[in-house]
Amino acid sequence: MSSLLIVEDDELLRDGLSAQLSQVGHAVTAAADGEAAQRLLEANRYDGVVLDLGLPKISGMDVLRWIRRRLPALPVLILTARDGVDDRVHGLNAGADDYLTKPFDMAELQARLGAMLRRARLPAFGGSLEVPSNTTRRLRVDATLPQAWLGDEALELTQREWALLSLLVTHAGRVVSREDVLETWQIGDPGDSAGSGAAGVASNALEVYIHRLRRKLADSGLNIRNVRGLGYMLETTQP
Repeated sequence: MSSLLIVEDDELLRDGLSAQLSQVGHAVTAAADGEAAQRLLEANRYDGVVLDLGLPKISGMDVLRWIRRRLPALPVLILTARDGVDDRVHGLNAGADDYLTKPFDMAELQARLGAMLRRARLPAFGGSLEVPSNTTRRLRVDATLPQAWLGDEALELTQREWALLSLLVTHAGRVVSREDVLETWQIGDPGDSAGSGAAGVASNALEVYIHRLRRKLADSGLNIRNVRGLGYMLETTQP
């Protein structure tokens, strides 16, 4: 299913959560404090985090703020004994995707976690588009904002580059025509050096954007192939 990080200082609860979530198919890693959680997040990629707030060394709230700065698309479910309305509001406003208080029912936790992970994969909910590669540096593209990541490294993209990359990722393994790209660019980007609006983008200018993206995807295990007479295709390169 998904790769999860459980951050909980209560050993009995941490082991129980890890066992239960592993039984339903998740790959689970556990951390006992905020410092260990940050080390794991820097070294590994996870699909979601279950985060306690009352952690030693670095508080759960500080870990959450750190995640939002470094890994803005990573889904986080807060699991805590702090059950006040103000606590819930504070946690959600700080960037949590969901908030569940202890004591809790395991079935409800699994249902909330599953819903959170599904939302994170849906463009309509502002999640991220993702494409596998033959390397560990997976490409993720934010579905609503001009942001993308190669592994945990943010890519610097213009509005048009992001729109083009989003289109290629959405249709990975299939040809995207030049007409489809130009139609996507109808929104334009006044801050882009190539001019605003699709009318300002000559056909040969599209090759410039393709070249830029190829450079930015170097060593990613992905390639943008020019399909003569048809358009472009994002594909996995041979290992």
